[in-house]
Amino acid sequence: MILGTHPALAHGSAAGGALGGLTHPLLGLDHLFMLMAAGTAASFISSQLLLWALGGAVIGAAVGFTGFTIASAEVLAALAISMLGGVILLADRYANTSNYNILTTISGAVVGAGISIHAMLHGLEAPKDASTLLWWSGALVSSVLVCGGTYLLLKKLPITWTKAAAIAFLAIGGLLAFGPLGLLAGGAGA
Repeated sequence: MILGTHPALAHGSAAGGALGGLTHPLLGLDHLFMLMAAGTAASFISSQLLLWALGGAVIGAAVGFTGFTIASAEVLAALAISMLGGVILLADRYANTSNYNILTTISGAVVGAGISIHAMLHGLEAPKDASTLLWWSGALVSSVLVCGGTYLLLKKLPITWTKAAAIAFLAIGGLLAFGPLGLLAGGAGA
C-alpha cells in the first residue's frame, strides 16, 4: 500500500506551449534518467532499441492522454530505469552468444515498456488545450535530443563508460523508487 501511495516523483500538470514541453522531460529526474538509460542501452545493444522507445512513447502517451493510469506508476517508472541498467549488464554477458538476437528483442520490450510508463505519466499531465500539439512537439524534441545524444556519445566512448552508466542506472532507479520511503520512515520516528 505504501509503494502505491508514496509521493516519490509526484507529477502534476505541465505548463503549456512548446517551451513547457521542451523542458518537461528534462526537469523530471525520472524522465531524464530513463531517456539516458534508453540511449545507453541502444548504444550498447542495438540501435533498434530507439525504435522500441519511440513506439513505447507513442503508446504510453496516447494511453495517458485518455486519463488511464496504472497503480504505482511512479514507482514502476523509477524501477524501469533500474531494469534498463540490468538489461545493459546482462547484454554485456551475452554479447558474443547465439542468444544475442533474443536478448535484443527482450531488451526492446523492456525499453518499450519502460518508456511507455513514463510517456503515460506525461500523457496524464500534458495540457489538454490549444497548446497540446506544441507541448508534445517540444517534449518530443527534448526527448530525442537526450536519448539520441546519449546514444551518440556512448558509441564514441570506451565500453567502460556504458558499464558504469548501467550500474548508475541500477542505483538511481532504486533510489528514486524507494528513497522517499526512507524519508517517510525517518519522519515517522521523529
